[in-house]
Amino acid sequence: MKLGIDSYSFHRYFGEVYPDLQQDPGVRWDMLEDFLPFAEAQNVDEVALESIFFPVFDDAYCQALADRLDETGLERILGWGHPDGLRGGTDEEALADLKAHIPRAAKLGAKIMRIVASSMLYVEDERETQIRNTIRMLKEAAQVAEEHGIVLAQENHIDFTGPELLRIIEGVGSDHLRVNLDTGNPIRVYEDPVACARALAPYAVSTHTKDITTGGKGGSPADRFPFFPSCPTGEGLVDFDGVVAELAKAGFTGSLAVELDLLAAPWAERPEPELVIESLDFLRGLIARAGSGDAVGGAR
Repeated sequence: MKLGIDSYSFHRYFGEVYPDLQQDPGVRWDMLEDFLPFAEAQNVDEVALESIFFPVFDDAYCQALADRLDETGLERILGWGHPDGLRGGTDEEALADLKAHIPRAAKLGAKIMRIVASSMLYVEDERETQIRNTIRMLKEAAQVAEEHGIVLAQENHIDFTGPELLRIIEGVGSDHLRVNLDTGNPIRVYEDPVACARALAPYAVSTHTKDITTGGKGGSPADRFPFFPSCPTGEGLVDFDGVVAELAKAGFTGSLAVELDLLAAPWAERPEPELVIESLDFLRGLIARAGSGDAVGGAR
């Protein structure tokens, strides 16, 4: 397995600060001038670039990113859909936007495009209708992806459980729709991350390797962010040895890509670059254990 960083780990630096939950860091990054040099310095294999944080989304900027990535040899994934994606299969304009992004993924030199179909805003809505409508929309998107040689990787985005996402992938029935496994989000839908990995690993081509903790006393698990904030990888509730064992059994060869979102105390007081570096250090050890067969669950 390889190592990666998702640029969403720096969402505050790109100007997205969750209202009433986060402080503005007083720092602003550019994807090309700031994020890529940081990622290059960490000696990772892959970066995931969130399109919502591009200052412009045009051919010239994508080409500049592609040229820089080609120079360094970094593999790349384009991210689409933050924050609500297809809104549970109800937003035709979002579907058109998704299909319009696919050719740009190819121009960026990406082979994988991470997508989201919904969000926690819709997680309590009627399930069967969402699944059916999402399948319909993603059949269209997968056809466009096939035309451009792109694999779409649908994230479990605090919207669908592992078995529900599996139904969508199998319902679409295309080699150009696979899974971006988020290791932390299962907890936010009251699911065991290892069980979710077991269900989705055969289709996984990328990950958000995210850890989750609890927000302290009070609150409700239904408040999925404040109650279940993130933390550096290896510091929280996720059984990463178990998750990686399931990925290894399925023959996963993609990257364990660090992602941070709403950070819990005391980590919220520290800068994201430090936390990403600590998470990468943990994952290097995890990959080494998995490679030696020492991971829990019998990873190779």
